[in-house]
Amino acid sequence: MKMGLLVYMRNLLLALCLFLVLGFLYYSAWKLHLLRWEDSNSVVLSSDSVGRSIGSGRRERKSTSLVPLSSLPSHLAANLGTGKAKREPVAIPRPTIPKYDKLGFLLQLDSRLPPELASKYANISEGVCKPGYASALMTAIFPKFSKPAPMFLDDSFRKWARIRDFVPPFGIKGQDNLIKAILSATKDYRLTPALDSLSCRRCVIVGNGGILANKSLGLKIDDYDIVIRLNSAPVKGFEKDVGGKTTMRITYPEGAIQKPEQYEKDSLFVLAGFKWQDFKWLKYIVYKEKVSASDGFWKSVATHVPREPHEIRILNPYFIQEAAFSFIGLPFNNGLMGRGNIPTLGSVAITMVLHNCDEVAVAGFGYDMSSPNAPLHYYENIKMSAIKESWTHNIQREKEFLRKLVKARVITDLTSGI
Repeated sequence: MKMGLLVYMRNLLLALCLFLVLGFLYYSAWKLHLLRWEDSNSVVLSSDSVGRSIGSGRRERKSTSLVPLSSLPSHLAANLGTGKAKREPVAIPRPTIPKYDKLGFLLQLDSRLPPELASKYANISEGVCKPGYASALMTAIFPKFSKPAPMFLDDSFRKWARIRDFVPPFGIKGQDNLIKAILSATKDYRLTPALDSLSCRRCVIVGNGGILANKSLGLKIDDYDIVIRLNSAPVKGFEKDVGGKTTMRITYPEGAIQKPEQYEKDSLFVLAGFKWQDFKWLKYIVYKEKVSASDGFWKSVATHVPREPHEIRILNPYFIQEAAFSFIGLPFNNGLMGRGNIPTLGSVAITMVLHNCDEVAVAGFGYDMSSPNAPLHYYENIKMSAIKESWTHNIQREKEFLRKLVKARVITDLTSGI
């Protein structure tokens, strides 16, 4: 009985030992196979991760990153699963290089005209107006650009969905009665009949920069069909450099010329409304009512503008909105005026003429902060060092926007300050 039990126990131990040995051999073979499969099916994420030559013919093996089958495209995962990847390399497509920046501008800007535009304007002589030139180039670098947008508000202003739901400066919400009262007195909503009849219009915006001084650009500026000036920048006494012609002067209450005798003749007075008080001020001006200097303005304002109602216009606030959010990329801030989200009047004027002129030029734009002793404005002795950080504007972003336009030849910079 005992002898039989011992024989049974011995046979059981032998069987157990044999099972353990076979199990170890099987596990070792499976592990070796797994390591070889992982090595042969590794997916290299970088084209340089296989290794570089070191010494004479020996290669340095760099660490590789494995991509789980579950994260690969289905056709690659299928190839790996069937063993096809052992016989042929697996190619991971390179990431697509973006063509446009986050605002929608072409990243690779070129000063050469696109072939179709070069052909279109090839036979137009130098100095002759090129129809649709600026808007065609703008569309080439910013496909979202849509040209139709009138310069000034007219009696259909309530129908403009783009501005109806925004408060000033980006729209007209809450200003309906004031605007209606102003327009009922001004009655004219366009340029002069002579300018409206032109089949092609060349426009120049004259900035206030000191870079205009001693450039003798006056005759060249006056040669443009439409000459736009900003705020209170004077003309008299500076004609040699800035010209003597003014088609329109765009301003707001605090920026307007305060001495009536300093206004040039035969020009339109155009309000850029940045706050609700600005529309109220313009109503006083149009109806020749008394202006209260303390009516919500941050500095003294003009109390009289020597213009008849039919010479006064309201700038379409859509250009302020488009310049800020579409072109420059300023903070949206729920469509309200906020820190660093108001474009300068210069950028607004450029936006306006891109929609309404065939050729566009600027002069007196650009601040050279590397020359602190250079004149800030062409008409006074204040130095460049006087510029301080602006609460409302983002000068750096505006520079980036304007440089895009200059590089792509959408606009011509007569003073090369941008």
